[in-house]
This record gives sequence, structure tokens and C-alpha cells, in this order.
Amino acid sequence: MKFPRSAGVLLHPTSLPSANGIGDLGPDAFRFLDRLVEAGVTLWQVLPLGPTGYGDSPYQSFSAFAGNPLLIHIPGASIATGNPHHVDFAAVAATKRAQLAQVVARFVPDDRYAHFVRRQQEWLDDFALFMAIKQQHGGSEWTQWSPPLAARDPNAIAAFRASHATEIEAVRIEQYVFFRQFTALKDACMGRGVRLMGDVPIYVAHDSADVWAHRELFQLDAKGALIVQAGVPPDYFSETGQLWGNPLYDWDALRKNGYAWWIARMRAAFSMFDIVRLDHFRGFEAYWEVPGHDRTAVNGRWVKGPGVTLFDALTSALGPMPIVAENLGLITPEVEALREHMAYPGMSILQFAFGADGAGKEFQPHTYPTDRVVYTGTHDNDTTLGWWTSDGVGDSTRTRLDIENEHALARRYLDTDGTEMHWTLIRAALASVADTVLIPMQDILGLGSEARMNFPGRSSGNWTFRFSWEQLTPSIVTRLRDLVTLYDR
Repeated sequence: MKFPRSAGVLLHPTSLPSANGIGDLGPDAFRFLDRLVEAGVTLWQVLPLGPTGYGDSPYQSFSAFAGNPLLIHIPGASIATGNPHHVDFAAVAATKRAQLAQVVARFVPDDRYAHFVRRQQEWLDDFALFMAIKQQHGGSEWTQWSPPLAARDPNAIAAFRASHATEIEAVRIEQYVFFRQFTALKDACMGRGVRLMGDVPIYVAHDSADVWAHRELFQLDAKGALIVQAGVPPDYFSETGQLWGNPLYDWDALRKNGYAWWIARMRAAFSMFDIVRLDHFRGFEAYWEVPGHDRTAVNGRWVKGPGVTLFDALTSALGPMPIVAENLGLITPEVEALREHMAYPGMSILQFAFGADGAGKEFQPHTYPTDRVVYTGTHDNDTTLGWWTSDGVGDSTRTRLDIENEHALARRYLDTDGTEMHWTLIRAALASVADTVLIPMQDILGLGSEARMNFPGRSSGNWTFRFSWEQLTPSIVTRLRDLVTLYDR
């Protein structure tokens, strides 16, 4: 699908300023939208918006359909935290749960609420039940619940519904409030000419309502444990690969029911977003399968995925989809053939463009086709300033010599002495022929490694970045607008 020539910003809502210790869908989100419009930016990309579980990761959510209650704005509420540039998820969650309980207690159901519950019933009933049972089990994973509830025994489920109706209803109310606020923000974006771009992870969390309610669609044993798990082989970020711990799909079971679960998932995504970034696209052609008990991803193997049959089913049900294919990592001709067959633009990362061994040539601007989505870096990369000023050892599999050679090539290619490298990469991206350019907010602000969003393979301490309004100065907005205008975006 052809995208218009445009510039966008990558910023997850948790990274917005607010008085509540975490960014949310309230006034600061609308203020950020105003700054985007002032800068001539017409695309806002966010990470997955589901309720976060393990490690506070947006990619390990309790549901592929639900919204994160931590993103709900509660007028008049505040949460005191020590660092305005850091999310203390534990502190925020504890306080916000109490605040949300008050919101639920004051809530008066009406026709709009009843309509929401009916319309979202396909996933909402299971999710509300899942979260209520989880709460009664002290937050433990569903495989640790009492066996009848873990196995969804009809009598046990009926008894729990009857005795915990209030807790189940509270989850539904939270979801209604989340989607009401999200819809207001989406409508504001549409009214200001800014498209929203969402992110759909290929996998779902093991500890999720999706897996608990649809065990037959995943490769699990009789007790619900992983037979095999998702990951990627050794790569740029890790010598032992990345072990994600997600269950792998039973693609035969999904195919037999017409990929109904995936159709429902993508329909939900496109009801929220104008464009969807499909994470780990290569896994749909072939995926790295690791034994369920392994502790690293080294002993995995490549297994063929559903390929074009899945995307044909999605297109048949939903029509042509504005999808960006995240085609990073070990990409084969078969992966690119699938992407090109579906006419989904792929991604290029400027930070990857200067590998001295020539491996980064495909990320250099002179090689781009127009149907490309270009980033200075993604949520998995260091910030551009951090990438340029740190030694990089420990951040990737590069050696110090690799980094020295990489920097030398970058200086020569970009004709720069390295001053303000973040603006140098921003300019190179915006000047390219690629239709779409996305810049992480950290790069626009010129922040270092302290503002990095995620360290792939690290299980804790991620996703905490926040900016403050004093960092986003009028001169930065003007500078960005000048470049966006200069390069016809």
C-alpha cells in the first residue's frame, strides 16, 4: 500500500509528562498533539497499548485486545514520584489501582456503556474474568491457579462469576473508560490531520487472557506449560539470541478455523489505528522455535510459518490493510518475497547503516526505495546520541574496533564531524526518498543513553523513559518544522 510522504514521531503514551508519575491519555497527550501539528508532523506512532505484565513490557500484555488501565487519566489525581523523567511502575501501579477503584465506585452505567460491553463481548468477557481470577490468586500466572479455573471448568467458572460479579464488572468499567479516552484522542488526531500508528506484536504473552481462553490455538502441554517458546537466534543484540518466552501458535489449528482469532485481532487494531506496524514480520514466513524448558535461544530451529495464507485470509476479511512490516533481523529472500507480495513497506534503521563489514548498506539512504519506513532508531535501539557517544560494548555484539570503523564510515557518508549527530541523522532520514520517516522523541530532544526505552534481552528496568515540557523547547519545534517543510513532508 502506498503511503503519503510524511514525517512522524515515535512516542509511547507512558513517556508523556503528567502529574501522575506516568504519561496517560489526558491533557498532556492533547498538548503533545498540538506540538506535532506545530512541527508539521502528521504521524504519531505508539507501542502496544495493552495492560502490561512481566517486566512492564508493552510486548508482554495480559491481552491482545484490552487497553492499559495505567494510561487512564484521572482528573485531579496526582502521584508524587522523585524523577519526572522516569516511570516507577511499581509505585504508579499501586497508587493508580486505588484511584481507579474510586472511579469505578462512582461510575453509573448508561446506554453507551451497555453498547460498549455488547460490542466488545468477544474478548471483554474473557479478559474481565481472567483479571478477576488473577486478582483472587494474588496476581499469579494462570497456570498456577486452582486447576478447575486454570482449565476453565464450566462449573468452576460459573461459580466464580456468581461470587465475584463486582470484581468482573470493575474490569469492564476500566476498559470502557480507557477506550472512551482513547477514542477522544484519536478523534482529535483525525481532526488535526495526524494519523495514529499502532504496533501489533506477532506473539502474545503466555500469562494472558488470550492464551488462557484459547489454549487450543497454542503449543501447550496438558497443564498449559510451554512445549516450545518464541525467540530469535544470536544476533546484533545478543550472542545467545533473545529468548522471549511467548507461546508459539498452533498454525494448523488457526488455519482450520479460518484464522478467526487473527482476523479479530487485526480488526480490533484497525478500529484504533490508521496504520499498524506488524512486529517481527519474518516470523510469519519462518519462526525460531526454542524448546520450552531452555534458558537461552541458542538451541532453536527455524520452522515454517503460515505465510501468504494468513494474509490472504486477513485481506479477504478486512480488505487492503495499511501495514508496516518490521523486517529486521535475519531476513531471507522468502521473507522479502512475502512482504513484497503483500505490498507492505519494510523498515530501515539509520543506526544500522554504517557497519564496516558492509552489512548495513541496505540501511543507507541512497539504497532506499520510496516504499520504505525509515527510523533513526527504534524503541529497541539506544538513542542516537547514546549510540554515537557510548562505546557500545555490552549494548550489542560489536567490538570497540567495529564501533570505531562504524563511526568513521558514518562521518564520511554523512559528511559530518559528529557534532549534533541526532540532527544529522534526522536530516538524512527526512531528506531521503522514503515515503515515511519516524523519529523517536528522544532523538528530537537530543537525549543520551539515560533516555533509552528498551534493552533487548534485559528483563527489567526498561520502558521507563519520560520527557518533560521544558525539554521540548519552541526552538526544537521550529527546527523540526523547518526540516519537515524543506523536504516536503
